[in-house]
Amino acid sequence: MPSGGESSTLLSDGVVVEPVERFLAHLTSIERSPNTVRAYAHDLRDFFAYLRLRELDWAAVVLEDIGRFVAWLRLSNSARGSNQVTALPGLEGNVSAATVNRKLSALASFYEFHQRHGVDVGELLTRWRPGGRGGSWQPFLAHLGTRPERHRAIALRAERRVPRELSAVEAKTLIDACDRLRDRFLLALLRGTGLRIGEALGLRHEDIDARRRLVAVRRRVNVNHARAKTWNREVPADAGLIRLYADYLHEEYGALDCDYVFVNLWRPPVGEPMSYAGVHRLVRGLRDRTGISFVPHQFRHSYATDLLRRGVPAEVVQKLLGHASISTTIDTYSHLDIEDARRALVTAGVLADPSPEWLP
Repeated sequence: MPSGGESSTLLSDGVVVEPVERFLAHLTSIERSPNTVRAYAHDLRDFFAYLRLRELDWAAVVLEDIGRFVAWLRLSNSARGSNQVTALPGLEGNVSAATVNRKLSALASFYEFHQRHGVDVGELLTRWRPGGRGGSWQPFLAHLGTRPERHRAIALRAERRVPRELSAVEAKTLIDACDRLRDRFLLALLRGTGLRIGEALGLRHEDIDARRRLVAVRRRVNVNHARAKTWNREVPADAGLIRLYADYLHEEYGALDCDYVFVNLWRPPVGEPMSYAGVHRLVRGLRDRTGISFVPHQFRHSYATDLLRRGVPAEVVQKLLGHASISTTIDTYSHLDIEDARRALVTAGVLADPSPEWLP
């Protein structure tokens, strides 16, 4: 594995699985996050467990083998070791359709990598992609070949998961429940700027321009392995957020000599940048204290959804969030509940508020 950073590998009976090792090393070398590399390793572990059980060679599998792998994933853990290869109709699958599709996506990336390095994968892992009016079929790895043809697709129908936002009351409850100004500022920053937790943990003091009320997100190597996934950007901040930052520096940060905004102040190593593990401890404590089940990313969901509800153009929200494509912003964050629909209909004059005179 490449040195100088955290990565993952896959073992089978104590021996490194070489094709997976090469693929994961490639992901590490192109600076995929450690969490991403671990996720790929986890998904490929299931596939190679299936191959070992069926005595299949990874380089010789065919499309039908992938289909059987999907059926195997849907079995209970106890049934996976038997000769049963299909889940009974009406029985709940062991993993969700979304999880199966994620594992198939990981497999596609794995085989694409090895195809580029001389392994013949044939027509493995194809996917249907909508085309023009009549639609079209395109192999999942079509860009690696010269002749697109019609193929079967392997994918499960999965319900689109709408990201759950935190209500204003929940967000305030969580922020107020923080005993420390550092933690209060961290959550308020996530809610007030839509930063990802990795982007917040990587902030330096030079990234916060108090005079202009701007927070800068920059891609760079951080000693705490925090990562900014997208390009450099600046996000406007509320005056109250800047005041909270100033209070945190004055009352808790003090004369500490560190470039990072969020640091360990009460647990060793004191003075070192705060880590993902520190955030997990904070989240667990707040869950127990408030009874609110949440993850830090929900503050980002709440920020984006609130902007869209207030009529901020999707193009602006895209830039604030650092999305590479506006379709990501629209597809992920423009979810509406029934009250959003009611307000939009009232604004458009379709529904009257108060009720029209003609109603009995």
